[in-house]
Amino acid sequence: MKLPIFIADAFTTKAFCGNPAAVCLLENKLGEDMHQKIAQEMNLSETAFIRKLHPTDNFTQSSCFGLRWFTPVSEVPLCGHATLASAAVLFHKIKNVSSTLTFVTLSGELRVRRGEDDIVLDFPLYPAHPQDFHEVEDLIKTAIGDTLVQDICYSPDTKNLLVRLSDTYNRSFLENLKVNTQNLLQVENTGKVKGLILTLKGESDGQARAFDFYSRYFAPWFGVAEDPVTGSTHTVLGSYWSQQLGKKNMHAFQCSHRGGELEISLRPDGRVDISGSAAIVLEGTLTA
Repeated sequence: MKLPIFIADAFTTKAFCGNPAAVCLLENKLGEDMHQKIAQEMNLSETAFIRKLHPTDNFTQSSCFGLRWFTPVSEVPLCGHATLASAAVLFHKIKNVSSTLTFVTLSGELRVRRGEDDIVLDFPLYPAHPQDFHEVEDLIKTAIGDTLVQDICYSPDTKNLLVRLSDTYNRSFLENLKVNTQNLLQVENTGKVKGLILTLKGESDGQARAFDFYSRYFAPWFGVAEDPVTGSTHTVLGSYWSQQLGKKNMHAFQCSHRGGELEISLRPDGRVDISGSAAIVLEGTLTA
């Protein structure tokens, strides 16, 4: 078996920045266990599998495909950066002629369209509800110790816990914060929380365009200690910060060691556009 495979760095224009995802093109059906084995072999936060929905489909001409995402440990219901990477491969390497692609996924149909200088993900917008501190106190203290917390919310749709750090902190503090993820699975094993979002209000730092908010994301429950840039968490962050800032269009930065920029636009239909670029850094053939 030989499969075309790519690695694309998402939410960046530079190689070796942003969030890398493997993208595998499937001409034929692939066994369930093989998806996971390939994801383990690639050993990236996510490996995406694009499949034809009908025998007559063509990766160059068709506009609708199946899409699944796997971490090295398990399948996940939604992944933004690997969706962006998948669209970048189809648009830029395979030369797909469509202006909009539709992906059939575990989270329903997701549409991705060409922007002027980027790729736009049409994703659901997930609300975050206030969370009682005492119910998650052990988790938070295990992760960040006595770091000052300003607000805590929970997203039942994504099972993400959003922890907003005190406005007294700046971007540098969040970037350098040591987060203990090793013990989180022991502290939280009920299945309620599957991801931890740390976020911070943006600041005017002399840039031509300041960031509205910063974030970092940790998902050891899926085998990912820290995800470099996470499109799917911005379906929650977009909802939260739109309410906090009174804005529909926001400029976000994820403060991992690789870093990545995202444009967030809330739409009247209750969904969110998440925009970014991708740099394709590897193209090859997987032999199994």
